[in-house]
Amino acid sequence: MRVGFVSTRFAGTDGVSLETRKIGHILATLGHECFYCAGELDPDLPGMLDPRFHFADPAVLALQERAFADAVPDPALAAEVEAMAADLQAALEEFCTTYAIDLLVPQNALAIPMHLPLGLALTNFIRERKMPAVAHHHDFFWERSRFDLCRVPEILHAAFPPDLPTLRHMVINSLAQASLRQRLGLDSVVLPNIFDYATAAPGITDRNRGLRQALGLNDDHLLLLQPTRVIPRKGIELAIDLTARLRRSPFRERLLGKEPVLVISHKAGDEGMDYLRQLQRQAEEASVHLIYAGDLFTSDADAGDGRFSLWDAYVHADFVTYPSYIEGFGNALLETLYFRLPALVNRYPVYRSDLDGIGLDLVEIDGEITDATIEAAVAAMMDPVRRHRMTEQNYEIARAHFSYAAVTPILAQLFV
Repeated sequence: MRVGFVSTRFAGTDGVSLETRKIGHILATLGHECFYCAGELDPDLPGMLDPRFHFADPAVLALQERAFADAVPDPALAAEVEAMAADLQAALEEFCTTYAIDLLVPQNALAIPMHLPLGLALTNFIRERKMPAVAHHHDFFWERSRFDLCRVPEILHAAFPPDLPTLRHMVINSLAQASLRQRLGLDSVVLPNIFDYATAAPGITDRNRGLRQALGLNDDHLLLLQPTRVIPRKGIELAIDLTARLRRSPFRERLLGKEPVLVISHKAGDEGMDYLRQLQRQAEEASVHLIYAGDLFTSDADAGDGRFSLWDAYVHADFVTYPSYIEGFGNALLETLYFRLPALVNRYPVYRSDLDGIGLDLVEIDGEITDATIEAAVAAMMDPVRRHRMTEQNYEIARAHFSYAAVTPILAQLFV
């Protein structure tokens, strides 16, 4: 079968792009051919690049800003969305014809309305072509307050997601499955975030050996890694609080002279730069060494331009901070477990529903950093016996639940 993935972008280290690659890899092992259509594509992905599909396209940004400004219906705006959707539908037709696509996989493009015309184009295309499709939903609009007010509600409710005879739904957690059934009466299959636990984790190499130096760090620093995008729901202010408190007595003395430094590995900008500036002010006021290194990392490990892969950041990390308030599942958490690193995690709703009961051993918080949090973090970093025990246990649990092998039967049933 020839499978066509469609989204706003398949590039970089955001969760949708990463999970799409993993699913594509598994489908290839099952004998399928995969092609990609988006507004931004990593160079190695075969398919069709159309900048109009990107949520950052200027025309799309202007339209989106108007659409979610308030709740006053705007028929003229709806007509503009429909006109742009018609153009994108023609592009989808070209993609499916050029690559002889048998089945479409909209990746989050029918779930969160970052691109209203693309969602409507996909809905109309699947309906009119009676196109077999599996929509993979990572975030629904009702989970994000910024979509509460909408001037084109008829489009929002018709396409995010639609109810179509040839469209099946795949979600990434049990809460999403329940809400989709409750709100729209739609059944879905849960496919959790996954990772290739069968492949050994990389280590220090000649290529990545200089990462700490590139960050201005040495072996006397404790590298606390925040491996997420810089958006408010990631709770990075809690990571700054953790770092600040590690620098105070009596905890500082137990770090054996090492200086804790917080490194953010992903770029800011998806939701503006205000949050990054807020974090930088907070860090300065708390005397925390915060390094925003989004431009230092790339999804292309062989870029050869002085940058590093995200995996290199994990290789050099001493501890991972993952204090998100909301997550669709927890991609960075699975990466952390793969690299056998201790971590702090905020018990976000999906963590409580889908991850809390499987035996993971992490430094857990409920929205605040306490002295007990710092005690647990220090032990996880500085006690080698404690560190080994918790990271090995976590790796084995993750491999059992979230490896490629664990979810291959799910995908084999959907893609037939």
